[in-house]
Amino acid sequence: MLNENSAPEVARLFGARWWVPLLRGIVAIAFGCLAFASPGVTMATLVLLFGAYALVDGVFSLVTAIGGRHRSEDRWLLALEGIVGILAGVVILRAPGLTSVALIFFISIWAMATGFLRIAASIRLRKEISGEVWLALSGVVAILFALMLFFWPTVGVVWLAWMIAGYAVILGVCEIILGVQLRSLLTA
Repeated sequence: MLNENSAPEVARLFGARWWVPLLRGIVAIAFGCLAFASPGVTMATLVLLFGAYALVDGVFSLVTAIGGRHRSEDRWLLALEGIVGILAGVVILRAPGLTSVALIFFISIWAMATGFLRIAASIRLRKEISGEVWLALSGVVAILFALMLFFWPTVGVVWLAWMIAGYAVILGVCEIILGVQLRSLLTA
């Protein structure tokens, strides 16, 4: 557990990497806008877009975790989120022929894991950084998204595209706000 003396170091670490959640948010919003603009795309295209998004999001999480390698006990949740995202992206991109129901369950599991990891990270970091509420909120949104997919796996492609797009845009907004708040740590 972090002590009071480590708080400035954690704040500097997160503040120096403010651009990572900002970039993750921009990528999520771009993905969401693409999905909103073309909801009638084929499932294969939707699978590839989501696989690319999960992979990029996982890489950004892992980059942030590796950047704090000298304090590895504080980075394991972010590293785990990155690994889950990278694995999800690779599996989806390597097996785009998954049936739509299998894909929906796979996305649901990924979103659930990501949501719980983000909430755990926000609780762990609540005294060290500002903006942790946005990290927790993005976790809650991910869990709600996962539950919606889990309980309604047989939705149509258009509805699925809109649901994924909405999730991506909301998540992107949370990430951008978190990035801006983390940037303020550099000036504090």
